Amino acid sequence: MPNVAAIICAAGPGKRFGGKRHKQFVDVGGRAAFLRSVELFSNREDVKQILLAIPQEDEEIVKIRYGANLSLFNVKVLIGGATRFETVNKAIQLLKDDIELVAIHDAARCCVTAKWVDDAIKTAAKTGAAILACPVTATLKEVKDGVIVKTVDRAGFYEAQTPQVFEVSLLKKSREKVLRQSSGQADKITDDSQLVEALGHKVSIVETDSSNIKITYPADVAIAEAILKSRPDPKKEGYIGPFYEAQW
Repeated sequence: MPNVAAIICAAGPGKRFGGKRHKQFVDVGGRAAFLRSVELFSNREDVKQILLAIPQEDEEIVKIRYGANLSLFNVKVLIGGATRFETVNKAIQLLKDDIELVAIHDAARCCVTAKWVDDAIKTAAKTGAAILACPVTATLKEVKDGVIVKTVDRAGFYEAQTPQVFEVSLLKKSREKVLRQSSGQADKITDDSQLVEALGHKVSIVETDSSNIKITYPADVAIAEAILKSRPDPKKEGYIGPFYEAQW
């Protein structure tokens, strides 16, 4: 069983979500979205390190409201960068020497299941790189200046999701290549898989479905809550204690 580190990306501005709170801190079924993501990894024996990247402006509230519990679960909090690329780079610098695989996960993607996480890690352990991905089911239109240019054949198209899991050496090598090139390229990176793809390394997918939603707009919160409510409560191993549900 390889040693895994989880990087939880909760540092994005979430401009499309709006409101006073960043989307990763909004309550989803009674718990903040980012905490649900943290819990998925904190309950795994193979996860030896959890790194939570947050915005600078949320440092105080995270420390006051969640600091004790994050410390209990050995979560290291760091301040993210201006871009996803910078945020993940900062987290990589904090990886322990014995880490073999890194799972990068969107904090706002709080409906991922333990099985999908498990499958992604197992696949990456065999192939070096694996991501969760959902087949595209909608009709795709290419649009220019508000007008449809053409309908795109959706066959073979998948929507990339997280977690995305990579061997440490592969992840570092892919990012070093970008740093050697123009700095502007890093601003266009939307997920970590494309960096590994650019190296020529084949990235495997673990097929999921659309329930692995990423909260982007306020309306997505209700959808995420409905998804979580529709699933059976996972069975906890060992003694849970009377305060499990109230721990956060």
